[in-house]
Amino acid sequence: MLKSLVLSLSLLSFFSVTVAEPLILSAPPRESAEKGEAQYKPLAEYLTELLGKPVAYQHPGNWLNYQRDMRGDKYDIVFDGPHFVAWRIAHRDHHAVVKLPGKLQFNLVTHKNDPDIKTLNDLIGKRICGISPPNLSTLSVLAAFDNPVRQPIIRGIKGGMGKVYAAFKQGRCAAAVLRTTYYKKKLTAEDRQQLTILYTSEPLTNQGITTSKRLSKAEQDKIQQGLLQSQAGKEALQAILKRFGGKAKGFLPAKDSEYEGANMLLEGVIFGW
Repeated sequence: MLKSLVLSLSLLSFFSVTVAEPLILSAPPRESAEKGEAQYKPLAEYLTELLGKPVAYQHPGNWLNYQRDMRGDKYDIVFDGPHFVAWRIAHRDHHAVVKLPGKLQFNLVTHKNDPDIKTLNDLIGKRICGISPPNLSTLSVLAAFDNPVRQPIIRGIKGGMGKVYAAFKQGRCAAAVLRTTYYKKKLTAEDRQQLTILYTSEPLTNQGITTSKRLSKAEQDKIQQGLLQSQAGKEALQAILKRFGGKAKGFLPAKDSEYEGANMLLEGVIFGW
């Protein structure tokens, strides 16, 4: 009996030491858990093989969970927008490894012939259509209103920029937040002629992947090189690239300094942290 107990304790001790907790890969809940699994699991599987330690994708469930777990430093590898990237770099000692090419920039538009809206101040207290905060598009535009109690009212729209513009055309809001590339490439010349751009946000570095302090510098470099230089790494990013990269052919190397200051969109504001 004593020998069996000793053996059991020895085995328990062995497995508790040798079975490593997985590194957690996550991203914003912009899709269902099922679609998130399809989109990010290939990356988790590739990183598991690359690092020689388990990496597991975890869908956050909702935005409140995502924010809570990010503040709690639960995530080890994360793909999301520049404001989140910058916040983790500033507050959780994350490091940027790769990014999508291009910049993220947004227009606040209104009807050209609207007699009541000629300046930003004319929108205070009025509804603007946009993807609900903490989405970067709406936060970038709200940053133009210095006084947090004198801002427009956000009418949150689900489904992307096309849905935002459709809601605006239906008269559900006095203005709309559109990505500059959507404004230039998706709207017709006739559409643009009927709009006035009241504000254009500062361009920010595109979405990127960061790694936590629980990964060594050597591991961070290995991830960057693997994702950018190996065919397997590029294939692991294909689903993400297809959804968020537009016509981009691949990811690029990223630096922490490229995201400096973007975290201020989340700090000290009504819809921030």
